[in-house]
Amino acid sequence: MTANEDQEMELEALRSIYEGDDCFKEISPVSFQFRIGDLEDTKAFILDVTWPEMYPETAPQISLNAFFNNRISAETKQLILSKLEEQVEANLGTAMSYTLFEWAKENQEALMENHKPVVTAVTLTSSSEVMTSSSTAKKKEKKEQLTKAQKRRMISRTDNKGELPRGWNWVDVIKHVSENHLNDNVYKHFLIHTTIENILFYFLNVIYLFIYLFAVE
Repeated sequence: MTANEDQEMELEALRSIYEGDDCFKEISPVSFQFRIGDLEDTKAFILDVTWPEMYPETAPQISLNAFFNNRISAETKQLILSKLEEQVEANLGTAMSYTLFEWAKENQEALMENHKPVVTAVTLTSSSEVMTSSSTAKKKEKKEQLTKAQKRRMISRTDNKGELPRGWNWVDVIKHVSENHLNDNVYKHFLIHTTIENILFYFLNVIYLFIYLFAVE
């Protein structure tokens, strides 16, 4: 039986055994991934196994390069690979992918005994973004909350319709402009503009009043 025929038979066996198993993933007819442990398991890892042309007469290529394994230290990865290499040597010449997967499952605890999650830059960035977003949200919420005194002053400024009169916040705006140290020309221009606008507003009100009185008479 040729190596290709051996691979075809093993491929059919793997497809049959792991059908519907989300731990097993066929990347290509000669390349596979197998997850050891559940997704929520902090000691879970993914094996990548690739068959070279002369497999199973030659050893399969085994790696732990999946992104899922980034939290595993280099020392732990080296231990896992060295233990798997021992199993490869013991099974060389035979279909061994299923054997390797099941052996890793049975020995997961021992293989990951000294595992300590590695904190990566991606993890730190994600945590920092979450903390920053949370802090910004809290500051915004705090800023939008008015004190009782502020609420009373707001109510006292409204008319009988509950609306704020025109120009009610000009004093606050002028104070803000002065506190932020705008240049004199801008500040003077602002004062002139608001004064003229205010005069025109009240002048129009007087005209409307005369028109109304004339119409009534």
